[in-house]
Amino acid sequence: MTISEKIFSLLEARGMSQKVFSERTGIAQSTISDWKRKKTDPVSEKILIICEVLNVTPYELLSETEGKGKRGKRPEVIMLDKSSEAGQVMETYLDMDEKMQQRLLGYMKALTELSERE
Repeated sequence: MTISEKIFSLLEARGMSQKVFSERTGIAQSTISDWKRKKTDPVSEKILIICEVLNVTPYELLSETEGKGKRGKRPEVIMLDKSSEAGQVMETYLDMDEKMQQRLLGYMKALTELSERE
């Protein structure tokens, strides 16, 4: 599911029209329609206002989405909930000294290469 698909799913679940969503976010209706028609995702600058209007956290909006929009780039920033498993891994990594971080990255690379061979 792309981010825009998740937004439309949330709109439907909340019974909110695209027009009302547009009014509350300040995002043009034509832009919102383009997300659906052109299968694109909103720009990152709009994520926080979208989350506020839909009453979800950025983590909730962005989790379980795939980078399959036509823009196609992987995000440069990843938001993690500190209480999630991935957030706990990141916290542990950040607490390590640089030598341990490099060692862990080496292990991860080796595991990735091993799984690609299988």
